[in-house]
Amino acid sequence: MEIEIQVVPDCPNEKPAAEQLRRALDGLGLTDTMFTTRIIADQAEAERIGFTGSPTILINGRDPFLESGRPAGLTCRVYRTAGRPTGLPGADRLREALISAL
Repeated sequence: MEIEIQVVPDCPNEKPAAEQLRRALDGLGLTDTMFTTRIIADQAEAERIGFTGSPTILINGRDPFLESGRPAGLTCRVYRTAGRPTGLPGADRLREALISAL
């Protein structure tokens, strides 16, 4: 499984996203599964790759939390967790996305 966290420079949710992802992987017994972090530094790159906010978690090249109609750009990403906006996907949703990718 190939996993990448995409972030803008100095994203306050970079570390929490990495920690949440590591917990989810470990909880599924995927302790040897590694992931990379990629810094998206300019608007042109964001548009070229379809980056819709920081942090974005790609699993096997796919964004399991993609919301259609969101423009590409160097911005913070907002996830809906329990009906509230948050800076990370819900732990259960992340776990489900990982299981789906297996």
